[in-house]
Amino acid sequence: MPAPRVLFVKLSSLGDVIHLFPALTDLRAHRPEIAIDWAVEEAYAPLVRLHPAVDRPVAVGIRRLRTSPLAPGAWGALGAARRSLRERAYDWIVDAQGLLKSAAVARQARGPVFGYDRASIREKAAARFYDQRLAVSRRLHAVERCRRLAGAVFGYAPEGPPDYGLRATGGRPAWVPAGRYVVGLHASSRRDKLWPADRWIALAARLREEAITLVYPGGSPAERDQAARLAASSPGAVAAPPLSLPEAADLLAHASAVVGVDTGLTHLAVALGTPTVGLYVATEPGLTGLHGDATAVNLGAPRCAPAVADVVRSLLGEAAAA
Repeated sequence: MPAPRVLFVKLSSLGDVIHLFPALTDLRAHRPEIAIDWAVEEAYAPLVRLHPAVDRPVAVGIRRLRTSPLAPGAWGALGAARRSLRERAYDWIVDAQGLLKSAAVARQARGPVFGYDRASIREKAAARFYDQRLAVSRRLHAVERCRRLAGAVFGYAPEGPPDYGLRATGGRPAWVPAGRYVVGLHASSRRDKLWPADRWIALAARLREEAITLVYPGGSPAERDQAARLAASSPGAVAAPPLSLPEAADLLAHASAVVGVDTGLTHLAVALGTPTVGLYVATEPGLTGLHGDATAVNLGAPRCAPAVADVVRSLLGEAAAA
């Protein structure tokens, strides 16, 4: 008799995807007999594979179709995703995102669909596509909302701090200079989320006094250009080469610490268990900020960029910031 199987749907973005990982860890602990599939945007499928509870990621290319609607390959990939979703029956399909696009993907699969009720969901119209709707407080952090939703579907109450369950598969990157290093996640798709460049430069100078290298990665070519400019102005800092998501996970996992603006890779650092300082400049960290143990620290608020001294204090202790 085949094992019972669930399909989770959480497509994007990177931070939202990472917020689901603790719910999978909980489910594996409470119901180890259940096989877990996950429908996710194709760019994040390599990351989803790093969680040991995931049996099969189903890569869905909605973003590629949106950016290149006339490309034959985009429509072909979407058709392949639909066939993958329908090739097996599911005992449960859980839309953990609560958007119309995620509900539409969930309905492509074969099985009963579970999701948030209208009072709990991000896009209220999506709730009408579910066979069972569940109440989860919107005042909870996004990680805890996912944990509560899965617990309500499978009949248990999540307890304790979140366990993201991620482990990087590779070693320390060979291109990183010897000694301790801190990763500076400086880039964001929104300019209002950026920490000022002069503060990054001042942080690099302070870390150099402690023989710590500041490493600036960048995802897109524009972000890597910005990383190179910051590194050129930052004492002792280096810019990272182009990195895949698994390679970025290796970089974050082996760092002494990570400092990052409100972006998905900062959440990934927390998920990997690396001490992380989140820099909030335009958004409130209360419901979607860094969420983990005491090594995850949120600094700042809208229109109140964190001071360098506060970041140094979080990284090196009170005496270092004096």
